[in-house]
Amino acid sequence: MGLLVAASCGKETTDPYRWTDFDYGEGLGHGEIVLGSQLDNPYTTENQRAAFTKVYPAQSREEVQTTNLYVRFRPHNEAEYMMIEELGLVLTDHPLDYEILRDGDWYHDPMIPEDEYTWLYAVVDKDFDFKGVDYELLDECFLSENRPVTRADDGIDWEAVEREAYAMTGNGDRLQPAVKSGKSAPRGRITIVDPDYAGGKPLGVSGVRVVCNSFVKFSHAYTDRDGYYEMDREYGSDVRYRLMFRNVKGFSLGLNLIILSASVSTFGKGSPEGINVTVTRDSEGTMFRRCAVNNAAYEYYERCDKEDLGLTPPPADLRIWLFGLLSESSSVMIHHGALLTEKHLAAWLGTYSSLVTLLAPDITLGMKDYSSYSDIYCKTVHELAHASHYAQVGNDYWNKYIFYIIESFITSKNCYGNGTASNAGTCEVGEMWGYFMQSRMWKDRYGGADPNFGTSYWFFPQIFRYLDERGLGPGQILKAMDDSVVDKDRLKAKLIELYTEKKTLIEQVFSRYE
Repeated sequence: MGLLVAASCGKETTDPYRWTDFDYGEGLGHGEIVLGSQLDNPYTTENQRAAFTKVYPAQSREEVQTTNLYVRFRPHNEAEYMMIEELGLVLTDHPLDYEILRDGDWYHDPMIPEDEYTWLYAVVDKDFDFKGVDYELLDECFLSENRPVTRADDGIDWEAVEREAYAMTGNGDRLQPAVKSGKSAPRGRITIVDPDYAGGKPLGVSGVRVVCNSFVKFSHAYTDRDGYYEMDREYGSDVRYRLMFRNVKGFSLGLNLIILSASVSTFGKGSPEGINVTVTRDSEGTMFRRCAVNNAAYEYYERCDKEDLGLTPPPADLRIWLFGLLSESSSVMIHHGALLTEKHLAAWLGTYSSLVTLLAPDITLGMKDYSSYSDIYCKTVHELAHASHYAQVGNDYWNKYIFYIIESFITSKNCYGNGTASNAGTCEVGEMWGYFMQSRMWKDRYGGADPNFGTSYWFFPQIFRYLDERGLGPGQILKAMDDSVVDKDRLKAKLIELYTEKKTLIEQVFSRYE
């Protein structure tokens, strides 16, 4: 937590995909989507039936029955929004049957005031249980992949029906020339460059969700450790690609200027065969920062494994927010129940405070002046180390810790204070841990001399480094940091209680930094 001074490492593989790589950023941005005219959706049940009759005039159009519903929701308050979120749908903030004149990451319906929730769109099964949530039906749709498979439709070329529906609705220019089967399941690789690691070779963007659609036909897949993805649905038309920063490890990245629980970054339209994308610091800043944070967090979760660092992982459904205009970072853990007053949030996060109060992040990362991968890596793992500590001590402990940090910031503009105020001991223990883990993971990733993150403050992360070098590893240290350890003296006592055989070592290192 506080102001910081300042991935996964993929295996070497031969890219099996043929599609042309491109650097992300050219012609794309993170602003508002600009819509053009409404299009005739080729997947409506009515349009699919008309296309079926055109292709198979002698067969009954009753072969085409509604499989899906295209709907939208309009939450009016936080409680209604949370009910929609709990339905577990892939939501978009823009309609799916409009021409996109300029792509972007978010959209707000111009008919709705800017300080109110915009429409949220989704495609659901025809028998979907909305659990009492109000919705508006836009279209009944037929997706051949979702039809009940019966003997009666043996021999029907549903691909031909789909292509005819595109042609009949004026969307034929969106179709790709038929090759082999005529359709492709999109697949490819999403990578990022860390110039200070692995010789600057592109690394996979790990565990992130790739979403693609053509009108109401959606599919999504998570990238693997090395950034490869493959959809389970085939397309014969241009496909719109996006990254949704909800990671397979159980964390999500926001804020996105839209009321969704994970940031969305667009790649624009591409081939149904798939796309490969290389994200670099030079090509586009917002996307680069999101991918760098994603990879740092993915690596942290991987290293929590008992066969590696043996750490308590952060709590499930962790929400990480990135703020481009702030330098400060924090592990406020509001989503998991930590309590902060509006006064404290306003002092800490300024104009962002009302949004933070509404949508409750766990970690906030200030990205101002932090543009390199290595700096972003440091900042991210530092805060995740705090999240692991939180998972062991709970909200009562954490409230004291956070209040100390923010009160110190309010009174002195130094978030760590001088160590004399009430609850300073919680800050002492927590920041020793945060800076130690930042230094340890930096050293493991980048090599070189031992970094000295945090050693200029009044607490001593050097204690943990000394213990680590002599066989008391990070997992053992964290185990000692329970809710009874509220200062350095109790930390020392707890370590001796747990590791009696290392009592002499523990006493020696603590006395060195009295």
